[in-house]
Amino acid sequence: MGKIIALDYGKKRTGIAATDDLKIIASGLQTVETSELFAFLEKYLSENNVEELIIGLPIDLKGINSEIEQDISAFIKRFESQFPHIPIHRVDERFTSKIASFYISKSGKSKKKRQDKGLIDKISATIILQDYLESKG
Repeated sequence: MGKIIALDYGKKRTGIAATDDLKIIASGLQTVETSELFAFLEKYLSENNVEELIIGLPIDLKGINSEIEQDISAFIKRFESQFPHIPIHRVDERFTSKIASFYISKSGKSKKKRQDKGLIDKISATIILQDYLESKG
């Protein structure tokens, strides 16, 4: 059995979440600088059995792709060429950052921690992954 990982891809940072090997629980893994994302993934994929990659689909309320989608498409092409055995799925990521901020605010974290964009990205990736797991349910 293997894990599923999810990305909340951003221009500066990418939040990463992963399941356990039974694919039951989604947990925030890490936030990395997007420029370092492939180095992180190469190491992580060499140490873990990953069966699927989930990437947030950034669309607005009108269903129009945000401008980051061009960067995500380029990332997907590179990922598919390096890791052709790992299927990629897209999940609507509308409101995940707002939901992540809400959860952080309710957790009792300090104001400084609540404004930590890296934490928001990691939790957003976890929400994307949890949404995917529930859709397969």
